[in-house]
Amino acid sequence: MVAQNATLRSKEEMMETARKPEVITGSEILLRSLVLEGVDCVFGYPGGAVLYIYDAMHGYSDFQHLLTRHEQGAIHAADGYARASGKVGVCIATSGPGATNLVTGIATAYMDSVPLVVITGNVATSFIGTDAFQEADITGITMPITKHSYLVRDVEDLPRIIHEAFYIANTGRKGPVLIDIPKDVSAQKTLFKPVTEVNIRGYNPTVTANKLQVDKMIKAIEQAERPVILAGGGVVYSGGHEELLEFVTKSGIPITTTLLGLGAYPSGKDLWVGMPGMHGTYTANKAIQGSDLLINIGARFDDRVTMKLNGFAPHAKIVHIDIDPAEIGKNVPTDIPIVGDIKTVLQQANKDVKWAGKADAWRAQIAEWKQDKPLKYIPSDVELKPQWVVEMIHETTKGEAIVTTDVGQHQMWAAQYYRFNKPRSWITSGGLGTMGFGFPSAIGAQMAHPDRLVVSINGDGGMQMCAQELAICAINNIPVKVAIINNQVLGMVRQWQEIIYDNRYSHIDLAGSPDFVKLAEAYGVKAFRASNKEEARDAWIAAMEHPGPAVVEFVVRKGENVYPMVTQGSTIDEMLMGDSE
Repeated sequence: MVAQNATLRSKEEMMETARKPEVITGSEILLRSLVLEGVDCVFGYPGGAVLYIYDAMHGYSDFQHLLTRHEQGAIHAADGYARASGKVGVCIATSGPGATNLVTGIATAYMDSVPLVVITGNVATSFIGTDAFQEADITGITMPITKHSYLVRDVEDLPRIIHEAFYIANTGRKGPVLIDIPKDVSAQKTLFKPVTEVNIRGYNPTVTANKLQVDKMIKAIEQAERPVILAGGGVVYSGGHEELLEFVTKSGIPITTTLLGLGAYPSGKDLWVGMPGMHGTYTANKAIQGSDLLINIGARFDDRVTMKLNGFAPHAKIVHIDIDPAEIGKNVPTDIPIVGDIKTVLQQANKDVKWAGKADAWRAQIAEWKQDKPLKYIPSDVELKPQWVVEMIHETTKGEAIVTTDVGQHQMWAAQYYRFNKPRSWITSGGLGTMGFGFPSAIGAQMAHPDRLVVSINGDGGMQMCAQELAICAINNIPVKVAIINNQVLGMVRQWQEIIYDNRYSHIDLAGSPDFVKLAEAYGVKAFRASNKEEARDAWIAAMEHPGPAVVEFVVRKGENVYPMVTQGSTIDEMLMGDSE
């Protein structure tokens, strides 16, 4: 991998230069401001409206810029960087089609509360509103999917706007902020004065919870006989995983983690019951449905978790802890609302929480369900099973990898069969379900953690949506290991058509896909193919031992389904368990 600024000045020297008051262009102000915000990597794609910015980058070495091969690759990489590091991800694109190509990635980050600062160019201010060449109202287009946005009309506002954007993106409920910079603003000069303070009227996220509400939760735990914790991505984003571990250890409450919450609590612990919802474990779904107290910590009661709303957790008193008050009561009526930062709220709760003494029989029931109804599939010595592939990847990486996925069956198998014990080790598109996300997000995660193993698990459909980013892995020697679960079909769509649409298969055949080994090799990336267990293990170990990027195509059984499965209109305890039952 390219050395991260190995021959550059010290951080102190960079900061001193960046703070220096000088008359400089808006483009130079942007670059200096990014340095002052601690940015070390930017993902982007140039075009006419951002040429002044890219001209200022000529020979610039205070942060690294990765030229992706598509703007969607840039924003997904910035997203993966943010999720893996906890820092704000940054991407740059030009006006018009460059900016609109970012829309899917912005929506992905917005749905999953990922902090991004998205910088777009626009036509000169005098041309705005005239339908000029490559003009698009990107602030208007993205208004529903950004936490905030700016159209910069005065270069003197730029330092303040950039500082505010980073603050807004990474505080409260995190999310993407867009800064649209007209071409003439990026060229204008002014005296640069760094901004270090933020004063945004009306924006003051609640961090510390109301103690009376926390006390109500503690009392409810003392009285509960069947308590369950539902932990979501908010635990990871707040950095509250250690506090969650302490809370569970002190209370003894069984815990289930949502798709985005995987890694928030160690999967190896006895009280962890798996992931809930449409493809959740039998134990997690039965536990929620049988609970008399459900404590939601940083999850948003997504429809793939709750399924049939009016049958969800029918006997439970609901506690909901969230940084965003708009989420509380939005989908599920809440008995004890607690607004605040998850890490801070759990610190408050851990002072007083005690062992849930009335729940001994409940814990025994949970243990019995886990023993009797584990995740399972029918093994095969002839065909390569995708579940086995994920188990093998977990075994060979010892569960220590950062794993990214695309969207579909492979995503669910990875969530089910890879075991996550650390936060920010699982990166996937949850809310939007964006195909094409998995591979470029792995590039961003690898840039955030150059010394960690990053594995990108993809389907043959999603891999083709951003496969061109193999080029930047080869050029920059970014050592992402890519696993392609190739079943030659849009697997999740096929599964729905089989189960819900009475085997009426329609437009799902991907048999005309490229030879992924040849495709990877065409980009200069080492590649392997496997169609049985022996080949699969050998190919995967060879890929991991290869010092650069590598691709392994696993040719798996076409008709394999993800189980358990809850169909729409059913409650989460009405599970299809598959042929293994």
